[in-house]
Amino acid sequence: MPSSSGTRTRTTVFAPRLAALISNHLGQDVFRLEPDTIGVAGPEVTDRVLAARRATETERPTFKPLHGRSITRTEASAVTRTVANDVRQALAGPLPTDLDLSGPWPLTGHLFLRDLILGRDPYRLRMLMSRYLELTPKLTWSVIAVGAALPGWPQPGDIGLTGLAARAAQATGYQERRYAMGVYRRAAAPVCFTVSTLVANALWLGAPFDDASPNRNIILESLRLLPPSWNILRNASPEYPAIDDRIGTRDDVLVLPLLSHRDPALWDDPETFRPERWNDLDPDNTPGYLPFGHTSERCWGRHMVTPLAELLLDHVRQSGLTVDPKQTTGKVPLLGLLGVEDVHLTQAT
Repeated sequence: MPSSSGTRTRTTVFAPRLAALISNHLGQDVFRLEPDTIGVAGPEVTDRVLAARRATETERPTFKPLHGRSITRTEASAVTRTVANDVRQALAGPLPTDLDLSGPWPLTGHLFLRDLILGRDPYRLRMLMSRYLELTPKLTWSVIAVGAALPGWPQPGDIGLTGLAARAAQATGYQERRYAMGVYRRAAAPVCFTVSTLVANALWLGAPFDDASPNRNIILESLRLLPPSWNILRNASPEYPAIDDRIGTRDDVLVLPLLSHRDPALWDDPETFRPERWNDLDPDNTPGYLPFGHTSERCWGRHMVTPLAELLLDHVRQSGLTVDPKQTTGKVPLLGLLGVEDVHLTQAT
């Protein structure tokens, strides 16, 4: 069970599959995971694999086809810009002075962000931010089916809508409304989910922090030990066997930031939470560091997610909150978004 920090009493317990990856393959560059899947963690091979071609529409994590309908890169870019503008507008004013963010994280942070950014949108849209919908896609699509069928669909020009809700309001007909609700969730949920999880991870791994540690460094270091996407999938492609002959023509490739972020050949004292290491490192040009993907095709939302995480972390630090000292074990389940579940924050004593 890898420890989150060599100097603290908290222990991070990974789901069995994640723990097995760390135990069995840490330090390896290319290795077989399944009869039809190759794992890649070495920075040189990773760079070549991810630069060989652009991700296909089914490999993109957020904007995969929806209800069998492709989401073009042009549409995906426009939606991302819309969400970013909604976030900027929500942060235009100061945060509430009486804000209480104690309790279980990342849930507490997620609910705060949902209400801050999307609070005036219709309930049928805001309910798509529920973390319960992560349990099964069937539940998500059932909620969407009901929401699209109900009367009272928002109309263009309704006062108070976010830009993302205004895009949804343009949908006419049941199928278009289903699609619009799916896009709304695909675009907004990752912001709320990811930011709250990043902050929860940072607090678990390092709180209480040295007053001199910048929020930026804390977030970058938590992204190293708990990258949002622990893997990047590339389906079998003819470019890959030419890069490394251990990759077969029919092999899918699973690039593993979970391993490259801990590789002792790349990092000093890799299992220890050390924000100060980022004083002299450039996160965009550090070998093996891929919290938001490769330089050839990074997540479009990273410039929105990390500043928002820094802002929320700063508020938590200023509020005097820290991890409950009674909590000594944090579990990381096998989910698409890597994070510690149920980090309990209390006032520091």
